[in-house]
Amino acid sequence: MSSLQPRLLIVDDEPIMREAVSELLAFKGYEVLTARDGLDALDRLVMFLPDVIITDLMMPRMSGFEFLSVVRDRFPQVPVIATSGGFMGNEVPPGVLADAFLPKGGYTADQLYGKITELMSAPPMRP
Repeated sequence: MSSLQPRLLIVDDEPIMREAVSELLAFKGYEVLTARDGLDALDRLVMFLPDVIITDLMMPRMSGFEFLSVVRDRFPQVPVIATSGGFMGNEVPPGVLADAFLPKGGYTADQLYGKITELMSAPPMRP
């Protein structure tokens, strides 16, 4: 990895979640940009290509499901962690186009750091 800070994009319509995760990751040394929904995130991706995207699945205007479909088409090399309170467990739910899944509010900071590190060090696994 280069000496540059890893770049992350956090996409969540809940300001408290978005800011808490952003601050947690910035404290750990990541360069973090946030977006309030999928449409906002697509605007950010035009100028900021992250090393990892962390996105909620249930959002207004453009859901995480729709956003992930566009990301997989336009930016297939960028790993994605999906989060949601609507699914349990740590396995990617069926039909979710993400590399990893964490239940919203049900993971620790260390689990998040570990998943980011794992995804950044693994070669892309795209069909």
